[in-house]
Amino acid sequence: MKSLTDKQRIDYPILAITLFSVLYNCILAYINHNITPLSVSHVVLCEGMMMLSSVGYLLKKGIYEEDLPIFLYLIFTLVITIYITVLNRVPFIDQFRNVLIIVAFAGIGSWASERTVKLAFRIGCFFVLLFLVCEIVSTPFYVSLFHPGQYFENTRGIKQASFNNTGLFANALGFEGRFSFGLINHRSSSIFLEQVSLANFCGVIVIYLLSFWPKLGRIDKALFVSTVALILLTNDTRTMLIFSCISIIGYFAFPKIPKAFDLILMPLIILIGFFVHFMKPEEVGDNFTGRVGVTIKKMLDLDFQAILGLDIARIGEFADSGYVYLIYGSTIFGLIMFWLFVCLYPAGTTPAQRRCAHSLSLFIFLNMMIGGTAIFSIKIAGLLWLLIGYMRVSEKPRAARTQPANVDGSRVPG
Repeated sequence: MKSLTDKQRIDYPILAITLFSVLYNCILAYINHNITPLSVSHVVLCEGMMMLSSVGYLLKKGIYEEDLPIFLYLIFTLVITIYITVLNRVPFIDQFRNVLIIVAFAGIGSWASERTVKLAFRIGCFFVLLFLVCEIVSTPFYVSLFHPGQYFENTRGIKQASFNNTGLFANALGFEGRFSFGLINHRSSSIFLEQVSLANFCGVIVIYLLSFWPKLGRIDKALFVSTVALILLTNDTRTMLIFSCISIIGYFAFPKIPKAFDLILMPLIILIGFFVHFMKPEEVGDNFTGRVGVTIKKMLDLDFQAILGLDIARIGEFADSGYVYLIYGSTIFGLIMFWLFVCLYPAGTTPAQRRCAHSLSLFIFLNMMIGGTAIFSIKIAGLLWLLIGYMRVSEKPRAARTQPANVDGSRVPG
């Protein structure tokens, strides 16, 4: 009975932190447009609250041997951050912040119950679908709620383009000739207010479906599948369309593939990228092969200073090239550690765990070929790493185990 109770309990602090990570941007946007103007400090404050709350929760639970991988990774990143800051004489904490998000949410995910994870995904997906439908049916009403263009100008310093009179984030407008199903006249954004995070949210939901499909009821399956389908039809995301199609096959194939295969996935994707680039060396436009070509060209331009993280001033040039961005921001050793962490941290014992592990590696390493920092956004990374942390211990929930003993042999509470 204890195991059943642990699965069914709701961890309200974990649920609140995770849902806020998904929803906080649209909440701030509503306040910014309808109540009072905000600035970047309000965004930083919200992210800081989530990080402090997550770390506080973990410290209250205590640090155990099974937590060492995430904390050692955080310590390694801290050392790299200090190294880069000292040698470049410029404070640069972006990669430490990115890894802190991973550590915090993977950590609380490892303490979450199955019901908590399901609720976080169900509620988050419901709001994404609700405002996605709102955006499709009446874009003016959607803009009146959030006014994304104004929000990103106030909080990120991204000026609204003169040609953009829609109120949407300018990058969501697309352009003539871009891949599209043509259902709406812009790339959908929903509660994320910009198109890239919505596309990546689609990928996170696909990973969740692969991990939980047999445990989901018909209503949940309908909610998640319809959300994924509607995002793919309105967001014009080529990468997530490819990822979703592979994942359908992967549901049956991934359990048969050893987890160690993930270690060759990143080199394989990079190798395919080089092949695509050399087949079409002049392709640099905003299409799939063009984005791959841009990343490969930037990788070929890497020099010794960049590999050792000694040219941090140029990192802003690589926001759309994940592998290059990671090298500039954390050295070649930072990229190697990230690769090893993504491949080795998830569990891979059961079919569900292998589906989760393989789809995570494919999602991240494919994304890094055509994008940069988006996979580290707390709007997406929070929910994703909560799932990874939970799946790592899903067969032996931590809260259901015997607590560690004191020196005198008595048991201590969690």
